[in-house]
Amino acid sequence: MLVARIIAVVFGAALVVIVLDAAIRNFMLPRASRVRLTALMGATMGRLLNAVAPPRSSYAWRDKVQAFRAPLTLLFFQAGWLFIVFVGFALMFWGFESIPVDEAIRYSGSSLLTLGFAAPPHIAPIFVVYAEAVIGLTLLALLISYLPTIYAAFQKREFMVSKLAVRAGSPGSPWQALAIANRTASIEVMDEATWTEWENWFIEIAESHTSLVILNFYRSPDPNNHWVAAARTVLDLAALRISAVDIPTGVAPHLTLRSGTITLRTLANYWRFPYNPDPRPSDPISITRAQFDAALEYLETSGVPIKADRDEAWVAFTGWRVNYDSIIAAAAAALNAPPDPWDGILVAMATNIADR
Repeated sequence: MLVARIIAVVFGAALVVIVLDAAIRNFMLPRASRVRLTALMGATMGRLLNAVAPPRSSYAWRDKVQAFRAPLTLLFFQAGWLFIVFVGFALMFWGFESIPVDEAIRYSGSSLLTLGFAAPPHIAPIFVVYAEAVIGLTLLALLISYLPTIYAAFQKREFMVSKLAVRAGSPGSPWQALAIANRTASIEVMDEATWTEWENWFIEIAESHTSLVILNFYRSPDPNNHWVAAARTVLDLAALRISAVDIPTGVAPHLTLRSGTITLRTLANYWRFPYNPDPRPSDPISITRAQFDAALEYLETSGVPIKADRDEAWVAFTGWRVNYDSIIAAAAAALNAPPDPWDGILVAMATNIADR
């Protein structure tokens, strides 16, 4: 029996340490850190919501259900952490005291929730009581205190996502953004200011979405918008601007593409998305030549000057797209982003031609 009680104390203490480690690394450590406990809890919540809104269901329904994933996951973290601490200290009380299991459970519940209706009779576990009370209050305060930080980062991210909707439509597409910029005579303005804003946005995403992982699951207020879709649109916009638009440009879109690619690879490393770190420009991408030509046709009919050599433009575009193609597809699937506009461009252009 003595051996069993010693094992109970050690195992209970280990459970408490695991929870404290998860809380510190998820909310206090300012760097990417993959925590098995919270990863398991987050994946469990994801599976439950995917059962309610499976991939075969409509995007509108999946968006409504997945909008609850981040807040429910945070509540699950809090409830799960407190329950594990409760079990851990119950094991320690049982190990320290010669008491029945139900009394150990009562002592743990009283201490964790600071209710004070039960206290162990001996002096040694009194320190355990104080420790459990402090840990319980700390875990509750930790989530509450970090909610403003999480929502501040969310609002900062969504400001740029909403700004993109003004310039690219909602749902947005890179060719529509170029057409609007040409129609409003703001392509030069985009080259001077917009790319720097998005370069900074990508850098902030790389930091905030790996140190506060729950941010990945917060969805935009508008179902047609999503931060992954925004990243996809901006990177494709930069790739099209460089490869196909017959207006001289500087290095700004190149830097945005590099910043975005590095950010997506940082997220891919965290989420363990497979990708080729050194792709060749000739490697295949998910976009077809027919889709690319349809985008250029849309731009040309919208008055955007297009380079004469479309073969060369296609080679240049694929050379940029190959760097982030597989990652952006994996992220969009994992986080239930809106449908890729490239998937519908051929149908849209065929409908446009028929209407003419």
